[in-house]
Amino acid sequence: MITTPLLLDNVKRSPHRFASLASLYTTKRVVQNIHVKGKADARRQGLADKVQKAANFDMGFQTVEYVASAMVDLAFHTQDVPEDIIARQDAILQSMGMPPAIGMRHATPQFGHVFSGGYYASAYYSYMWSEVMDADAFAAFEEKGDAFDPDLAQSLEDNILSRGGSDDPEVLYKAYRGRLPGVEALLKGRGLSI
Repeated sequence: MITTPLLLDNVKRSPHRFASLASLYTTKRVVQNIHVKGKADARRQGLADKVQKAANFDMGFQTVEYVASAMVDLAFHTQDVPEDIIARQDAILQSMGMPPAIGMRHATPQFGHVFSGGYYASAYYSYMWSEVMDADAFAAFEEKGDAFDPDLAQSLEDNILSRGGSDDPEVLYKAYRGRLPGVEALLKGRGLSI
């Protein structure tokens, strides 16, 4: 039972919270299975290499279409209600230089759930932001060189996971990471780093 109120970012982050760790565990098991009786199996290694290379296939396209939905969603929540929502959607996309060959992940007619409940519920933005936080939080483990570092895991538990909405998320995240989350780890994970 949740006993502290949660901000939307904390709720949306939950599905993403252990995505990086689960991916690492799965990859580690695949690599371990490549070795049969102490010898590397070249066929299995080749398959593992192909799987790793395919992990980020189409990420640029997927990121642009998802960010477009988030940007339109945010714009709708910061402007007056338009008479023609599709025309407003098109104007927003054009103003941000959206490539015409890439559509939005979810167009405006599919936004009904983000306007429900009588409050601002920018789901597209929140989901993307939760992925940024997840990737950045996991990057701390990568920087330590140990995805299972007990001290860092305890800090994550003490400063974020067990705190719920007991304090401002910015304060909680800074207590864990020493800074606010950055987008670099997410981009790197998607194969889009500069």
